[in-house]
Amino acid sequence: MAQTMRAIRYHQHGSADVLKLEDLPIPEPGAGEVLVRLRAAGVNPVDWKQRRGSNPNLPATPGIDLSGIVHKVGTGVSAPRQGEEVWGTGQGAYAEFALAPAGSVVPKPKKLSFEEAASIGVGARTAWAALFDSAKLQAGQTVLVQGAAGGVGIWVVQFARWKGANVIGTASTRNIEFLKAIGVQKPVDYTKTAVETVAKDVDVVIDTVGGAVQDQSWKTLKKGGILVTIVGSPNEELAKQHGVRAARVGRPTNSHEIFSAVNELVTSGKARTEVFRTFRLEEAKQAHELSETTHGRGHIVLKVADR
Repeated sequence: MAQTMRAIRYHQHGSADVLKLEDLPIPEPGAGEVLVRLRAAGVNPVDWKQRRGSNPNLPATPGIDLSGIVHKVGTGVSAPRQGEEVWGTGQGAYAEFALAPAGSVVPKPKKLSFEEAASIGVGARTAWAALFDSAKLQAGQTVLVQGAAGGVGIWVVQFARWKGANVIGTASTRNIEFLKAIGVQKPVDYTKTAVETVAKDVDVVIDTVGGAVQDQSWKTLKKGGILVTIVGSPNEELAKQHGVRAARVGRPTNSHEIFSAVNELVTSGKARTEVFRTFRLEEAKQAHELSETTHGRGHIVLKVADR
């Protein structure tokens, strides 16, 4: 087997133009790690935010979400096994091979394509943490999802409905029917309606947008309710003024448990992913530029290999 692989690399921060296709050595899995031969990699906002300047470790290969076939396992790994089809999260996923902690990947359900599987990890894990770790969501509560058609929003909606919550979701006009399809009971077209005029006394707001959208969200909460944001930090002063709580989503440590639960939901038909657009590995620049518009539906994926 060749000792090198194709990978996307950047040596300096900047626009998507800094992304280059290079030949790199294939990494070796350490203790507790697996080496995955990738079929697809997910594109997340964190990827281009790091490329713009938040990643101090250069040069760097972006990418966290991945799917593929386990090529080699490190010491101490009993599962997954070599040759198993998996999805999950790792590091440097914009490449033909990538390393992942064994506990951060799970078997790929047969009903999922590799592209679909690569679209789940970060979005689903963030949604789970926001709803269940930060907001402590309970059945019967009402949740407002700001940016419900996005890569995190679609999972927030579906997890909340699975939990037995009532869901209000915001999106642009073209995504309103999509929101209904994934379970939003009261979709709100933010281009036509101010959400605070139709969403009142909600228990939980999950903010995936930030800025002015977060500012308007405070008015929708009931006293004692909670706003959880996945972007930046919430305005604690505004929270206090409205008599509500605020939190920034944390990163859960139980990825394997979350991903296993997602597998069950997807396999049973209680949840689904949505691939908005697929690019080839060498088209990572175009994928980043599209992601940076923040106006897509669901997830953007890089197709790394056909087999």
